[in-house]
Order: sequence, then C-alpha cells, then structure tokens
Amino acid sequence: MDTLMERRRSVAARGAELAVFEYGRQPGPDVPTLVFVHGYPDDHRVFLPAIRELVPTHHVVAYDTRNAGASAVVGSPGDFTLAALVDDLFAVLADAGAGPVHLVGHDWGSIQCWAAVQDPRAAALIRRYTSISGPDLRHFSRWVRARIRNPRAWRQLAGQLMRSWYIGAFLAPVLPEAAWRLYLTRRYEQLAKRDVGNDPVRGLALYRANFGAGRNRAAKPAAPARVTMPVQVVVPARDPFLSPDLVEGLEDWVEDLTVVTVDNGHWWPATRPAELARLLRNSDAGA
Repeated sequence: MDTLMERRRSVAARGAELAVFEYGRQPGPDVPTLVFVHGYPDDHRVFLPAIRELVPTHHVVAYDTRNAGASAVVGSPGDFTLAALVDDLFAVLADAGAGPVHLVGHDWGSIQCWAAVQDPRAAALIRRYTSISGPDLRHFSRWVRARIRNPRAWRQLAGQLMRSWYIGAFLAPVLPEAAWRLYLTRRYEQLAKRDVGNDPVRGLALYRANFGAGRNRAAKPAAPARVTMPVQVVVPARDPFLSPDLVEGLEDWVEDLTVVTVDNGHWWPATRPAELARLLRNSDAGA
C-alpha cells in the first residue's frame, strides 16, 4: 500500500493544542477542501482509508480533537464542553485558509459539527456538511420530548433509549476507566483493526462534561437554529447506538436535506471507506 503523504502542524485553541493533518492537493478554485472530525474513541486515523481514496481530487484536513490522539489539553482539568469543541473546530477552519469547506463528522465529531453549522461563524467557513452517526443534541432532545408526549411513538423512544444505555455507564466514576483499561480497549482494537491507545479513557470527559451532573439540567434546551447550507445525513441501518428514526423532524430546520441510508453499522466510514469517498466526491461534483 502506498504511503499517504501527510503534512502535520499544531493549531492553538483556548485550552488546547490541536494536532492537524493535511493531505492531497493544494486548495484552489477547482480543488474542494474536506475537513474530517472524528468521534469517540477514535482519532483522525479512523478516516485514513477514506482519505487515501480522496487525495487525488481533494485537499483534505483532519485533526485530533482535544480529547484524543496527538492533541493536548493545556491546563487542568480541561474544558470538554460542546462549546469548547466547536471553538476548536473553528480554530482549525480558520487556520486551513482554504475558503468554505465541506465538513464531515462521525459520531462525536458529527455532534460537534451540527453545533458548528448552526454557529454564525459557519457562513464564511463551511459550505456543506455530511453527518454520519451523530445527532444534533438539541434535535435529539426535541425528538425525545415529542415521543414522550405521543404514546404511538413510545416504541421508537424505547428503541433509542435501549441503544443509549452506554451513556449512563460512562457517567459512573472509576468503573468505565477500569473497564477500558482491563478489557474494552483491547477488544475494540481487535474489532476495529487499529490501535486507540488511551483515547477511550481520555474521551470519557466528553460524556461527563456534556451529560453529567455538572450540566445545567434546569434550562430547557433551545430549538436548533435554521441551517440553510446543503446537509446530507448518512444513516447506517445497523447502527447499534442510534436509531434510524432520529432523522425524523430534521427537515423542520434543515432547509436543504438529503438522507442516505447505508446497510452497515456505526463505523461505516472505516469499514466502507471507498463508499464514503464516493459519496463525498459525488456531493462535491454536484455542488
């Protein structure tokens, strides 16, 4: 397999030093830029097989979020709230200097990107968004509340709540760290066929900062902001963590929405990289 040529640099953000990796062609009017944001418990390497497919036609940027890989948190205990993660993303986009980009997020990366495309800064820096296996948290909250009020939708709600069991487990003290160190990391690496080092333990801070007891539960979540850029949502039909039904209602606030269902699981970007690359290439060709 040919070596994937990588250009690495560091981008300073509030409370973090982000490891940023650049691949492929130089950006230009005829060379679209893709920016990949990974999820938990991965780092940017989860996208490398797809990036390999894309470098002949694209300028590609990927980075390790502040909870993962070669990126580092400055100070202790560190800020892992969604607002901090979105600020990190915009720091990377500003540093890329490539004009408006096609943003691609998976899992927690997708959650961050949903928040980013609703941010006023997005208009100048993001031209389209591809979401894979990661919902907007405000949409998720509205989706749950709507189904609580509708007995006919309780089956949908129960299905998603069963898929979300791990969030409560990750909020427990000590035990999740022990489970990852003693067994889960090795098992995950065997299944994923890539090493993740200490990323699973480091990344638990994402759940505790955004779902834990310190979060303000009294305030009613705001409605999602209207999104006018093109958005495509990839729905793996066999995702064990997210119900395909979560896309319902997105059309109420995403004006230009495309939903693509794939017959695969949560880590479709890594298990079917050629399919992901083809989807992104076709999206840019039709822009």
